[in-house]
Amino acid sequence: MNLATLSFDKRVRNILLKHEVLDEESVDRGMAAAQEAGRSLTSTLVQMGVLTERELIGVVAREMRIPPIDLDKVEPDSAALEALPQQTALDYGVLPVSKIGNTLTIAVSNPFDIVKLDDLRILTRCDLRPVISSVDTIRRLIDERYNADQKEMNDLFEGVIDQPELEFADDDLDDEIDLSDLSDLSGEGSPVVKLVNLIIYKAVKERSSDIHIEPFEGRVRVRFRQDGRLHEVFNLPRKIHNAITSRIKILSNLDIAEKRKSQDGKFQIRIESRQVDFRVSVLPVVHGEKIVLRILDAKNITLSLDTLGFEPHALEGFRRAVTSPYGMILVTGPTGSGKSTTLYSAIKEILNPESNFVTVEDPVEYQLDGVCQVHVNPKRGVTFATALRSILRQDPDVILVGEIRDTETVEVAVKAALTGHLVLSTLHTNDAPSTVTRMIDMGVDPFMVASSVLMVAAQRLCRKLCDACKEPFSTTRDSVLRLGLFDEDVTGDVTIYKAKGCTKCVEGYRGRFALLEAMTLEEDLKRLILDGRSALEIKKVAIERGMISLRRCGLLNVLRGRTSVEEVLRVTLAD
Repeated sequence: MNLATLSFDKRVRNILLKHEVLDEESVDRGMAAAQEAGRSLTSTLVQMGVLTERELIGVVAREMRIPPIDLDKVEPDSAALEALPQQTALDYGVLPVSKIGNTLTIAVSNPFDIVKLDDLRILTRCDLRPVISSVDTIRRLIDERYNADQKEMNDLFEGVIDQPELEFADDDLDDEIDLSDLSDLSGEGSPVVKLVNLIIYKAVKERSSDIHIEPFEGRVRVRFRQDGRLHEVFNLPRKIHNAITSRIKILSNLDIAEKRKSQDGKFQIRIESRQVDFRVSVLPVVHGEKIVLRILDAKNITLSLDTLGFEPHALEGFRRAVTSPYGMILVTGPTGSGKSTTLYSAIKEILNPESNFVTVEDPVEYQLDGVCQVHVNPKRGVTFATALRSILRQDPDVILVGEIRDTETVEVAVKAALTGHLVLSTLHTNDAPSTVTRMIDMGVDPFMVASSVLMVAAQRLCRKLCDACKEPFSTTRDSVLRLGLFDEDVTGDVTIYKAKGCTKCVEGYRGRFALLEAMTLEEDLKRLILDGRSALEIKKVAIERGMISLRRCGLLNVLRGRTSVEEVLRVTLAD
């Protein structure tokens, strides 16, 4: 028995005698039994039947003037459980119950341990409101409450596994298939419906952008993409894969009998009083069909340039460009770098009832009130180029082209920008200067590029350090400068931060912000384009004129404590 438990037992002994709940002989007999068994006095007295758990909690609560709690009748909220890791709760013998604002209510069995409460106050960065329960109840419910999702998932596994498995043999796909059993298996109220709903709800709750359901020989792996990184969440029995696939296909209005071809679909679900859209992609792989669900949750999108995290200098130039009456603005970067969000934010910035705003997208991810949005449909002859030509006959003022993929589209877009329209679009290039040479390679005359393009902005998404657990450390000025910062960026030794990890984040990061390399095409850069200079020469002059590169932009945010050096090196290339 440790000293903390022995001290607690002595305090409880004195309280019991003070309130004349038990006589001294009974208490001492309980103390001796507790020491012999290595258990607490409260647990021993309850086990001996001398007192009930309720009586013990009541007398300690009355003495300490701390309210008691019946944990079996209370369901801790998710914010409280996120405030304290499960292992920490076990180590300290406490259970978070609720979190309102900055006040965390926790159930404790030993309210006398002030040092423990001070530690928890520092760890959670919250004001603590203790309530009293028994040590045995707290330990029993820690596992139950923290693992409620997994317990529900396991129960659902059993229900789904009990269902008959339906197999489509590769050699028999041309035979007649009875779909009635499959519809029953994936029908409303079945275990697989609850299983799919739980996966979707958990993904939305954890702010995921994608759900990956991947079949392997002996298991089905479920991964969520959070802040740009995939994390394994569940390993499901291989036997239930067909049922999950069928349920998602039914939701998406896809052909549940087709297993050899890829399919794309969508559906919408109402979660916590808001509509969440899902884009579904089904791809045949070796062990079945892999499903990826893209989550389009408007709650996670804040369409404001001020909240994207741009450098002040870059933001000023970008704002100046989007308020121009005509010309072209290009946002470049790989898939998933936030280009569409930036363009939506730009449209939101300049949206007004006096102008005609039209977009052509593949697909239309978020609907903007006051904007006419066209969905690309190649099967019906609606491509970016054909839609753009039709839009130009609709008297537009501002046109957003979701992506420039071919020569035809870029030529129409450039002509639109030269004839009095503001055109916003995206390209897939590594940085802003290489976008110019990419357009020329696609067949656009250098003069047309120099005349039409107002700004090119290369973008990456960088993970933010979790404010609750990031760790500071000191480094020298020279070591930071070697990474790619300028002399004027750093003065003296600096303190930067690294990721640690806690229950509030994923691997020490929570959320993302944009890094923007904004290149305004001023006169000297236009001359370089007309002279046919390389992207490297254009970049050198642009930096001399004040352009902040992606690497430097990331490192400036390292100095501010927003992200880590490792994260910046991961998402940007050296200048």
